[in-house]
Amino acid sequence: MQVKRQNLLEEYRENFEEYGHTYASSVLGDTTIVTREPLNIQAVLATQFKDFGLGPRKHKPFSPLLGDGIFTVDGPGWEVSRALLRPQFARSQITQLENLEEHLQTMMECIPNGEGLTWRNRSCNSLKHRLSALRNGENDEETLGPRFTKYFNAAQDHLVTRFFLRDLANLHNPKDFKEAIQFIHNFVDRYVQKALDIQSQSDRKPNSEKPTTEKYVFLEAIAQETQDPVILRDALLNILLAGRDTTASLLGWVFYLLVRHPSVEQKLRATIQEHFGKEGEKPITFESLKNCKYLVWVINETMRMYPTVPINSRVAVVDTVLPLGGGPDQRSPVFVPKGTSVEYMIYAMHRREDIWGPDANWFRPERWGEKRNSKEFNNFEFLPFNAGPRICLGQQFALTEASYTIVRIFQRFKRFENAELNQFVKCNQTLTMAVGGKGVLVRCYGE
Repeated sequence: MQVKRQNLLEEYRENFEEYGHTYASSVLGDTTIVTREPLNIQAVLATQFKDFGLGPRKHKPFSPLLGDGIFTVDGPGWEVSRALLRPQFARSQITQLENLEEHLQTMMECIPNGEGLTWRNRSCNSLKHRLSALRNGENDEETLGPRFTKYFNAAQDHLVTRFFLRDLANLHNPKDFKEAIQFIHNFVDRYVQKALDIQSQSDRKPNSEKPTTEKYVFLEAIAQETQDPVILRDALLNILLAGRDTTASLLGWVFYLLVRHPSVEQKLRATIQEHFGKEGEKPITFESLKNCKYLVWVINETMRMYPTVPINSRVAVVDTVLPLGGGPDQRSPVFVPKGTSVEYMIYAMHRREDIWGPDANWFRPERWGEKRNSKEFNNFEFLPFNAGPRICLGQQFALTEASYTIVRIFQRFKRFENAELNQFVKCNQTLTMAVGGKGVLVRCYGE
C-alpha cells in the first residue's frame, strides 16, 4: 500500500526512528534484518563480501526481464558479466562528451512546450519521435520508442510486486506482464541481431580493411567478446536499467529541488557561468566538470536526499555476524544465520541526523564543503553507487552525463519555474526511485 501511496521510504525511516539503526522484521514467516548502520553495510558489501550474495531473492523476481545479468546473478556468472561490461566504462569512453551533444540538442528542442520532462534512453529514438510529433502535430503513442518505454516501466512495476512476494514471486505472472516482457525482448533482440550481423561482416574482412576510427557503439563492442544472443540481450537490458532510469532519476530530482530552492539555483547558475560561460563559449570537458565544485555539491546533495537505489539487499550464504545492532545499546554484534536476508536502507542512512546534522532532511549543498566525521563510519555513510566489489561500474559515466546535461540546460535556459502546486514530495519506487505524482513539472524560459 505504501508503494502505491509513494511514501514507502518514509515509512521505513520512521521504523528506524522507533526501533534503532538495525532491527529485524518478519514477513510471511521470513525474518529479515534491516539496517541503516554504515559499518553493517560495509560488512555486507565489502569486508565480509563473501558471506553475502544476491541469492534467489533477486534472481527469481527479476530474471523474467533481466535474465542472468550483472544485477541478478552471483559467483562465476556475475564475474563473467562484470568482466564483459567493465571495458566499456574505460576513461576513454566516458570522457567523449561530444557523444551526448546530439541527443541533448534534440531533448532541448522538446522542452519549450513547458511540460515536465521524461528522460529517455537514446537508442529508442524516443526524443526524435517526440520532436517529430511536436513539429507535425502527430500522435507518437504508437511508435516503437514510446511503446518500449511504456512496457519497460510496466515490467518494472511488476518486478517490484514480485520482489515483495519473496519466495512466492512466481505467483505474480499476469498476462500484461508477460506481454511487456515479450515486447521488450523482441525489441532488444532486433538490436542484438544487428550487432551480430555487423560483427559477422567484420570477421569476414581482412584486418587491412577494418576501419579503426568508427564511432563507439556499446552493443557492437560487447558483441566482439561474445556472440551468444541471450547473453547480449541480458547484458543490454541490465545496462539499460542501470543507465536509463538511474541517470533520469538523478536529473529529475536535481531540477525538482532546484526550482524549490531558488537561492541554490541562482548560485549554481553563477557558478556555471563562471566555469563554462555562454553556450559554446568555453569547452566542457570531463576534467572541468569534476572541477566545478558547486555543481558537484548540488549533485551529491541530490543523491544524498534521493539516492536512485534507496533500498538494496543481500542474503547470508553462511552463518555470519554484523558488527552492530545487538544488545540494549545496539553496539554489540548481531548473529545472521545462513539464508537470512539483510536489507540496507541508503535513503534512511543518508538522513541520519547524527551523521549529517540536525538539518539532514533539508536540501543544502553547502554541507559538502563542511567537515563531518566520516572516519567513524569508514566513509560508508554516503553510498549512492553501492560499494565494494559490486560498486557501480558506470559511476563516473553517470556523474559525467548528469553534470554535462545540467550545464547545457542552464546555458540554454535563463530561468526555471516550478509548475507543480502540490507541496508534498512523492517518491515513485520501482527498481529505482524517481519523482512521483505527475513527475518533474518545470517551465523553462530562454530569456
